[in-house]
Amino acid sequence: MTPFGAKLRALRAGRGETLKQMAAALEVSPAYLSALEHGKRGVPTWYMVQRIIAHFNVIWDEAEELQRLAEDSDPRVTVDTAGLDPVATELANLLARKISGLSTKSLEELIHRLRAVAAKDGA
Repeated sequence: MTPFGAKLRALRAGRGETLKQMAAALEVSPAYLSALEHGKRGVPTWYMVQRIIAHFNVIWDEAEELQRLAEDSDPRVTVDTAGLDPVATELANLLARKISGLSTKSLEELIHRLRAVAAKDGA
């Protein structure tokens, strides 16, 4: 499941809405919506995210969070390190090999550290 899919499912459950009901309201198939929730589809389009935002009537921060989660929810990421420092290639390969064995707590810690380092480096 992707971060966007988890948020979408939480919003839907919070409203007591079935997958079929939500799919009908968004004019998509229940199969598409299920695949979106489970991370078996790529990043939803901007238009689809806007329809979801309108469906749940969310505004400001929550709408921005949904958009950010959608952008960060590609379940099939490719990291192109061509032309970068060799250490970048090593990091990408190490993460690809080890990510499935990391706990949620460890993953959250890595995200926090990477964001802090990127902010410090101005990236």
